[in-house]
Amino acid sequence: MARDLDEARRMRYQEVIQSFTLLDDVFMTAVFQDSLPCVDLVLQIILDQPNLRAERVITQDTVKNLRGHDVRLDVHAFADGREFNIEIQRAKSGADPRRARYHSSIMDANALPAGEDYADLPESYVIFITETDVLGKGRPIYVIRRMIEESCEVFHDGSHIIYVNSSISDEATPLGRLMHDFRCTRAEDMYYDVLAERVRYLKETAKGASSMCEAVEAIARDFAK
Repeated sequence: MARDLDEARRMRYQEVIQSFTLLDDVFMTAVFQDSLPCVDLVLQIILDQPNLRAERVITQDTVKNLRGHDVRLDVHAFADGREFNIEIQRAKSGADPRRARYHSSIMDANALPAGEDYADLPESYVIFITETDVLGKGRPIYVIRRMIEESCEVFHDGSHIIYVNSSISDEATPLGRLMHDFRCTRAEDMYYDVLAERVRYLKETAKGASSMCEAVEAIARDFAK
Protein backbone atom coordinates (compact mmCIF):
# COMPACT_ATOMS: atom_id res chain seq x y z
CA MET A 1 0.00 0.00 0.00
CA ALA A 2 2.81 2.42 0.89
CA ARG A 3 4.46 1.70 -2.45
CA ASP A 4 1.19 2.48 -4.27
CA LEU A 5 0.86 5.76 -2.38
CA ASP A 6 4.43 6.71 -3.25
CA GLU A 7 3.83 5.95 -6.91
CA ALA A 8 0.60 7.95 -6.92
CA ARG A 9 2.38 10.89 -5.32
CA ARG A 10 5.22 10.65 -7.84
CA MET A 11 2.79 10.68 -10.76
CA ARG A 12 1.00 13.70 -9.30
CA TYR A 13 4.30 15.53 -8.90
CA GLN A 14 5.25 14.69 -12.47
CA GLU A 15 2.08 16.36 -13.71
CA VAL A 16 2.92 19.47 -11.71
CA ILE A 17 6.50 19.50 -13.03
CA GLN A 18 5.33 19.27 -16.64
CA SER A 19 3.20 22.38 -16.12
CA PHE A 20 6.11 24.45 -14.76
CA THR A 21 7.57 27.41 -16.64
CA LEU A 22 10.49 29.65 -15.80
CA LEU A 23 8.00 32.00 -14.13
CA ASP A 24 7.55 29.38 -11.41
CA ASP A 25 10.00 30.04 -8.61
CA VAL A 26 10.89 26.43 -7.83
CA PHE A 27 11.50 25.57 -11.48
CA MET A 28 13.43 28.74 -12.23
CA THR A 29 15.67 27.95 -9.27
CA ALA A 30 16.35 24.46 -10.60
CA VAL A 31 17.09 25.73 -14.10
CA PHE A 32 19.57 28.39 -13.02
CA GLN A 33 21.19 26.46 -10.17
CA ASP A 34 24.75 25.52 -11.16
CA SER A 35 24.09 26.73 -14.73
CA LEU A 36 26.23 29.72 -15.60
CA PRO A 37 25.28 29.52 -19.32
CA CYS A 38 21.58 30.01 -18.49
CA VAL A 39 22.35 32.98 -16.26
CA ASP A 40 24.69 34.39 -18.90
CA LEU A 41 21.98 34.21 -21.55
CA VAL A 42 19.43 36.08 -19.44
CA LEU A 43 21.86 38.83 -18.42
CA GLN A 44 23.31 39.18 -21.91
CA ILE A 45 19.88 39.70 -23.48
CA ILE A 46 18.30 41.91 -20.81
CA LEU A 47 21.38 44.15 -20.52
CA ASP A 48 22.25 43.92 -24.24
CA GLN A 49 25.78 42.90 -23.33
CA PRO A 50 26.62 39.80 -25.41
CA ASN A 51 30.08 39.39 -23.91
CA LEU A 52 28.94 39.30 -20.28
CA ARG A 53 30.00 36.11 -18.47
CA ALA A 54 29.00 35.29 -14.90
CA GLU A 55 31.79 33.99 -12.70
CA ARG A 56 29.57 32.75 -9.88
CA VAL A 57 25.86 32.25 -9.25
CA ILE A 58 23.92 31.42 -6.09
CA THR A 59 20.22 30.57 -6.21
CA GLN A 60 17.90 31.33 -3.30
CA ASP A 61 20.72 33.18 -1.57
CA THR A 62 19.81 34.58 1.85
CA VAL A 63 21.48 37.94 2.41
CA LYS A 64 21.50 38.96 6.06
CA ASN A 65 20.36 42.21 7.60
CA LEU A 66 21.57 42.98 11.13
CA ARG A 67 18.10 44.33 11.97
CA GLY A 68 16.55 40.98 11.09
CA HIS A 69 14.80 41.67 7.78
CA ASP A 70 16.86 39.31 5.63
CA VAL A 71 16.35 38.98 1.87
CA ARG A 72 16.33 35.79 -0.18
CA LEU A 73 17.56 36.50 -3.70
CA ASP A 74 16.20 34.20 -6.41
CA VAL A 75 19.39 34.43 -8.44
CA HIS A 76 22.51 36.19 -7.13
CA ALA A 77 25.24 36.44 -9.73
CA PHE A 78 28.66 38.07 -10.02
CA ALA A 79 30.47 39.11 -13.21
CA ASP A 80 33.18 41.58 -14.17
CA GLY A 81 33.22 43.14 -10.71
CA ARG A 82 29.45 43.70 -10.84
CA GLU A 83 26.65 42.18 -8.79
CA PHE A 84 23.29 41.00 -10.12
CA ASN A 85 19.99 39.94 -8.59
CA ILE A 86 17.36 38.35 -10.86
CA GLU A 87 13.90 38.02 -9.33
CA ILE A 88 10.88 36.22 -10.77
CA GLN A 89 7.64 37.87 -9.66
CA ARG A 90 4.15 36.72 -10.58
CA ALA A 91 2.24 38.96 -8.15
CA LYS A 92 2.29 42.73 -8.59
CA SER A 93 2.88 43.18 -4.87
CA GLY A 94 6.07 41.12 -5.11
CA ALA A 95 7.57 43.64 -7.52
CA ASP A 96 6.83 46.77 -5.51
CA PRO A 97 9.34 49.53 -6.35
CA ARG A 98 10.33 49.78 -2.70
CA ARG A 99 11.17 46.10 -2.68
CA ALA A 100 13.52 46.72 -5.59
CA ARG A 101 15.06 49.57 -3.61
CA TYR A 102 15.44 47.32 -0.55
CA HIS A 103 17.10 44.52 -2.51
CA SER A 104 19.52 47.04 -3.97
CA SER A 105 20.33 48.47 -0.55
CA ILE A 106 20.89 45.04 1.04
CA MET A 107 23.27 44.07 -1.74
CA ASP A 108 25.18 47.32 -1.25
CA ALA A 109 25.32 46.89 2.52
CA ASN A 110 26.95 43.49 2.14
CA ALA A 111 29.25 44.33 -0.77
CA LEU A 112 31.76 46.70 0.79
CA PRO A 113 34.15 45.31 3.43
CA ALA A 114 35.21 47.46 6.37
CA GLY A 115 37.88 49.96 5.43
CA GLU A 116 37.20 49.86 1.69
CA ASP A 117 36.70 53.07 -0.24
CA TYR A 118 33.19 53.90 -1.45
CA ALA A 119 34.56 54.03 -4.99
CA ASP A 120 35.08 50.26 -4.72
CA LEU A 121 31.36 49.60 -4.23
CA PRO A 122 30.41 47.33 -7.16
CA GLU A 123 27.90 48.32 -9.78
CA SER A 124 24.66 46.54 -8.93
CA TYR A 125 21.62 45.41 -10.90
CA VAL A 126 18.25 44.34 -9.51
CA ILE A 127 16.21 42.75 -12.30
CA PHE A 128 12.54 41.87 -11.80
CA ILE A 129 11.05 39.60 -14.46
CA THR A 130 7.32 39.98 -13.96
CA GLU A 131 4.35 37.98 -15.24
CA THR A 132 2.33 41.12 -15.96
CA ASP A 133 3.07 44.75 -16.77
CA VAL A 134 3.33 45.87 -13.14
CA LEU A 135 4.46 49.41 -14.07
CA GLY A 136 1.55 49.73 -16.50
CA LYS A 137 3.22 51.64 -19.33
CA GLY A 138 2.95 48.94 -22.00
CA ARG A 139 6.70 48.52 -22.42
CA PRO A 140 8.64 45.24 -22.59
CA ILE A 141 11.45 46.59 -20.38
CA TYR A 142 11.91 49.47 -17.94
CA VAL A 143 15.40 50.64 -16.98
CA ILE A 144 15.44 52.76 -13.83
CA ARG A 145 18.40 54.88 -12.77
CA ARG A 146 18.72 57.91 -10.51
CA MET A 147 18.95 61.26 -12.27
CA ILE A 148 19.66 64.92 -11.60
CA GLU A 149 16.23 66.50 -12.00
CA GLU A 150 17.42 69.96 -13.04
CA SER A 151 19.50 68.70 -15.96
CA CYS A 152 17.91 65.27 -16.63
CA GLU A 153 21.40 63.77 -16.44
CA VAL A 154 22.04 60.32 -15.03
CA PHE A 155 23.42 60.32 -11.49
CA HIS A 156 26.20 57.78 -11.82
CA ASP A 157 25.98 55.94 -8.50
CA GLY A 158 26.29 52.50 -10.11
CA SER A 159 22.81 51.35 -9.09
CA HIS A 160 20.41 49.90 -11.67
CA ILE A 161 16.86 48.59 -11.31
CA ILE A 162 15.24 46.87 -14.30
CA TYR A 163 11.72 45.54 -14.79
CA VAL A 164 11.13 43.07 -17.62
CA ASN A 165 7.49 42.62 -18.61
CA SER A 166 7.14 39.00 -19.71
CA SER A 167 3.58 39.56 -20.95
CA ILE A 168 5.08 41.16 -24.06
CA SER A 169 6.83 38.47 -26.05
CA ASP A 170 7.59 40.09 -29.41
CA GLU A 171 9.36 37.16 -31.01
CA ALA A 172 11.05 39.47 -33.52
CA THR A 173 13.42 40.64 -30.75
CA PRO A 174 15.91 38.72 -28.58
CA LEU A 175 14.16 39.92 -25.40
CA GLY A 176 10.75 38.92 -26.77
CA ARG A 177 12.03 35.44 -27.65
CA LEU A 178 13.51 35.13 -24.16
CA MET A 179 10.19 36.06 -22.55
CA HIS A 180 8.46 33.57 -24.85
CA ASP A 181 10.81 30.89 -23.50
CA PHE A 182 10.08 31.94 -19.92
CA ARG A 183 6.41 31.10 -20.54
CA CYS A 184 6.99 27.75 -22.29
CA THR A 185 6.19 24.46 -20.59
CA ARG A 186 7.95 22.36 -23.25
CA ALA A 187 11.61 22.48 -24.21
CA GLU A 188 10.75 21.81 -27.86
CA ASP A 189 8.85 25.10 -28.08
CA MET A 190 11.75 27.24 -26.85
CA TYR A 191 13.99 29.45 -28.97
CA TYR A 192 17.17 29.34 -26.91
CA ASP A 193 18.96 26.00 -26.89
CA VAL A 194 20.78 26.59 -23.60
CA LEU A 195 17.45 27.02 -21.78
CA ALA A 196 15.76 24.24 -23.74
CA GLU A 197 18.49 21.75 -22.84
CA ARG A 198 18.20 22.55 -19.16
CA VAL A 199 14.39 22.34 -19.22
CA ARG A 200 14.58 19.05 -21.13
CA TYR A 201 16.95 17.61 -18.54
CA LEU A 202 14.70 18.56 -15.62
CA LYS A 203 11.46 17.44 -17.23
CA GLU A 204 12.42 14.56 -19.52
CA THR A 205 15.30 12.65 -17.90
CA ALA A 206 14.99 10.33 -14.93
CA LYS A 207 17.71 12.08 -12.91
CA GLY A 208 16.40 15.58 -13.60
CA ALA A 209 12.77 14.65 -12.94
CA SER A 210 13.77 12.95 -9.70
CA SER A 211 15.48 16.12 -8.46
CA MET A 212 12.38 18.13 -9.36
CA CYS A 213 10.13 15.67 -7.52
CA GLU A 214 12.26 16.17 -4.44
CA ALA A 215 11.91 19.95 -4.79
CA VAL A 216 8.12 19.68 -5.12
CA GLU A 217 7.99 17.31 -2.13
CA ALA A 218 9.92 19.86 -0.06
CA ILE A 219 7.41 22.55 -0.99
CA ALA A 220 4.52 20.23 -0.09
CA ARG A 221 6.08 19.61 3.34
CA ASP A 222 6.48 23.35 3.93
CA PHE A 223 2.81 23.96 3.11
CA ALA A 224 1.79 21.14 5.42
CA LYS A 225 3.51 22.71 8.45
